[in-house]
Amino acid sequence: MSKPLFEKYRDLFPDNTILVGYRGSIAHNMYIPNTDPKSIDDVDLMGVFLAPVEHYIGITKTRETVERFVGKYDVVSYEYIKFVKLLLKSNPNVISLLWIRENHYLESYDYGKILVDNRDLFVSKEAYKSFTGYAYAQLKKMEKFNFNGYMGKKRKALVDKFGYDTKNASHCIRLLKMGVEFLTTGELNVFRDDAPMLLEIKTGKWKLEQVKEEAKRLFILADEAYVRSKIPDKPKYNEVESIVKDVMYDYIVKRHVV
Repeated sequence: MSKPLFEKYRDLFPDNTILVGYRGSIAHNMYIPNTDPKSIDDVDLMGVFLAPVEHYIGITKTRETVERFVGKYDVVSYEYIKFVKLLLKSNPNVISLLWIRENHYLESYDYGKILVDNRDLFVSKEAYKSFTGYAYAQLKKMEKFNFNGYMGKKRKALVDKFGYDTKNASHCIRLLKMGVEFLTTGELNVFRDDAPMLLEIKTGKWKLEQVKEEAKRLFILADEAYVRSKIPDKPKYNEVESIVKDVMYDYIVKRHVV
């Protein structure tokens, strides 16, 4: 059964949405409510949807990524096969949806639940490239002051105050810590027990040099974790392909043709 929040905001998601959950600060235990003057957080949601049948067996294609912003809600939805391909690359923003807390899922139909139940198929050392790559990008962005597009007034004010983008900084450190843990254990710790420390960075309590030093330390740990890691070099492509075939057969043939 759909949960109340999903019912209320169902129009934010495409038809045939099969999985919806929190992403971003709520999923990471780092959300600062907008009643707090230091808040720069939206309520971030992610969905996975099956496109109309024509997308898979015809010439009419559907947008594979759908983004919508309504009030405090920042919503991104991915078409099912695109989502799976991103999972196979260990995309940090996407693979987290398979590892959030149970109460952070707002919707989970059968096809979506299959992905969550088989999340271990996507565990691989591909995570090293993706997590360190995304972290490096955040590290570079936090000192650039071009303020294009993604920043609201409150976030710009924090950059002016602290001399760097504290939100990018906290993303960088979190991504590196998550990557090291994932390579070491094969488990993705989306909900952060170290949230108090990450929130210190996010709210400007760390100097820029402290952030850089911690990032440097964690990049080294990530290199070491990659060398020592016992998780598979690659995700289990054959098993994933089998799941996708079964889902597509059920969705297209059984539900639309028979």
